[in-house]
Amino acid sequence: MLTIHGVTRSRASRIIWLCHELGLPFKQVPVIQAYRLADPDAPDAPLNTHSADFLKLSPAGAIPVIQDGDLVLSESLACTLHLARKHGQPFGPADAIEDAVMLQWSFYAATTIEQDALVILFNHARGQAQSGAAQAAIAHAAERLVRPLAVLENHLARHGHLVGGRFTVADLNVAEVLRYAQGHGELMAQFPAVMAWLDDCQARPAFRKMWQERLAEPE
Repeated sequence: MLTIHGVTRSRASRIIWLCHELGLPFKQVPVIQAYRLADPDAPDAPLNTHSADFLKLSPAGAIPVIQDGDLVLSESLACTLHLARKHGQPFGPADAIEDAVMLQWSFYAATTIEQDALVILFNHARGQAQSGAAQAAIAHAAERLVRPLAVLENHLARHGHLVGGRFTVADLNVAEVLRYAQGHGELMAQFPAVMAWLDDCQARPAFRKMWQERLAEPE
């Protein structure tokens, strides 16, 4: 059975969502991020990314990590792409061309969207009474996201999905990255096709199941 190391309030959410789409059973080991703990190295600390047992599995000390048979794999997008390829259509590629395009969109999200989207998420998470510095950081991040989101808007307005005219792992990967920025209403309103696509992705039963599991975890 597939084992996912990482709490759902992490990038493990991407893998868990895909497993629910695939109907793939898995065991989850709830490794928590060390930065969320007052003393991750305390003897009574829960299993976390500083724990010696976890570092044996992941020397980088980062979640998620999956064990799929003899394969130990880190990096959430690598994990979802591996599982989608292994289990095939409709979520995985039909051929080498689809495989390449799924890689393209996944890397595009990671390299052009995620960093600025996280700036928006982290600053919004600190509450509504944001400092001028936080507001400036959000505004700068949103400005940098206009160009990559315009690329997404153009593609989705014409095709509805990222690859093959159907929901695939590419949609899942990009939607999970873009989720970090979706609380910025002024930014998202500029891209109606992106908003409609993201709403459709997050309306899927597998996403809703993952999200309920995520909400059930301690913050």
